[in-house]
Amino acid sequence: MTEKPNFLFIQADQLAARALPAYGNRVAKTPNIDVLAGRGVVFEQAYCNYPLCAPSRFSMLSGLLPTNAGAFDNGAEFPASLPTFVHYLRLLGYQTCLSGKMHFIGPDQLHGFEERLTTDIYPSDFNWTANWSHGVTGGDRLLAAAGEVNGIMNSGIYERTIQLDFDDEVAFTAIRKIHDLGRGGDRRPFGLFVSFTHPHDPFAVPRRYWNRYRHDDIDMPMLPAMPRADLDPHSQRLYDHIGVADAGMSDADVRVARHAYYGAVSYIDDQVGSLLEALETAGLADDTIVVLLSDHGETLGERGLWFKRSFYDCALQIPFIVSAPSRFAAARRAENVSLVDLFPTVLDLADPVAGLASMETAIDGRSLRPNLRGEAVEGPDQVIAEMTGEGLNSPAVMVMEGRYKYIFCDDDPPLLFDRTTDPRETRNLSGLPEVAEVETRLAGFVRRNWDLDGLKRRVLEDQSRRRLVDRAHALGRSPSWDYDTMKPGSAQYFRPCAANPSASNYNSEFQLRARPDAEAPNRREFP
Repeated sequence: MTEKPNFLFIQADQLAARALPAYGNRVAKTPNIDVLAGRGVVFEQAYCNYPLCAPSRFSMLSGLLPTNAGAFDNGAEFPASLPTFVHYLRLLGYQTCLSGKMHFIGPDQLHGFEERLTTDIYPSDFNWTANWSHGVTGGDRLLAAAGEVNGIMNSGIYERTIQLDFDDEVAFTAIRKIHDLGRGGDRRPFGLFVSFTHPHDPFAVPRRYWNRYRHDDIDMPMLPAMPRADLDPHSQRLYDHIGVADAGMSDADVRVARHAYYGAVSYIDDQVGSLLEALETAGLADDTIVVLLSDHGETLGERGLWFKRSFYDCALQIPFIVSAPSRFAAARRAENVSLVDLFPTVLDLADPVAGLASMETAIDGRSLRPNLRGEAVEGPDQVIAEMTGEGLNSPAVMVMEGRYKYIFCDDDPPLLFDRTTDPRETRNLSGLPEVAEVETRLAGFVRRNWDLDGLKRRVLEDQSRRRLVDRAHALGRSPSWDYDTMKPGSAQYFRPCAANPSASNYNSEFQLRARPDAEAPNRREFP
């Protein structure tokens, strides 16, 4: 076991914790994730800090709550000057690499990764900037999400999709990179981040994944679709924003969509298995900490809602599994944790002496190394989440403390749920005398920690600036911030060079070369 561990981060997009057997699901088939969970530490109450792709990842990498990092919506710029835990890993002597989606917005498409193996599946410009100035019920719904539930009506079997093309490439390049790390000359520890777009909608999967499930076995939402009038105000806005009424989904439509989603979950499980197998065959498994997580959940028809942008657990809760059997025992932990905790945890695991001590910038997370080691944990059992994007006209915040979840927005009545007695979050306790002390404490926390009026002004100003830049960039020659991978053949295959002047498959001892430009021999498994 090496002094500094390697890290393999595997992130799925829109993978709800409740869609995995490791979190109690009885339908999904995920044997590889089950193995990972069985030998790792499963955080049972793990959450994102903003249930939307780009802000969640922005917050996760920076270790900051979304509004502290300016991560207001899916079109918010991720500044190059904001340190990520990837920058700190490099300062600790790590080589860092990204394969897949990270939804970086802005000219910097690396944010500490010294190598990127693929482009991103989503745009890197300000096209997806929210617009509160027109109101969420007006005619300016974000184009990418307007009426999006209609897309769920087209769920089913598709042999090829853009999403599948992308994730196949992500897996291929990541597996090849793992083998390169095992046979290369760079002996620095590595941090490899592999990020897939599945099981994010559209829910479209090849027949081989659809056929892993009997259609009649697909479970239906725990809370079926509700009349709009019975939803809380924010859910009503989501209902309108994504076009639930226009879609008019039947139970049959819901079951098809959920069937395809489960197929996509199994696709992700296969990729997890391939990555773990690559670690083993490359001889890196014992020295690598594997972290499996998602950026947010998926409501999957609960209450008649789909996608994310909600503080209900179906959208907020994520899988968070850390596996390193040679370093800590398998366990299940019940503390409330969140994605901002990844930053300090990684540094603490990378170097328990110098990792956290090396930090020169403030963060909002806390190290989970004590949790991983089975130790008692001090401090508040708390998670904080925020939303400042589509479906709102004002910032919304959530404070989870122990068993209670408190949701506040200036435009809406507060919501208070006891997740122990009401895991489906159907009974709003706000205003009831038996929880008055709890509500007073959590409401006080909100008042002390957010200037919501000031935050709203910041959001509106930021949206206005980005929309102006986006309009200007649409005229004439548009700049491209996309990350394009252009790896020449000379860097991949046999070409004459100083280390291999004859461009031979063999080194000077007639052993198979590990790399086209290396004298070092490849590993021989047999005889």
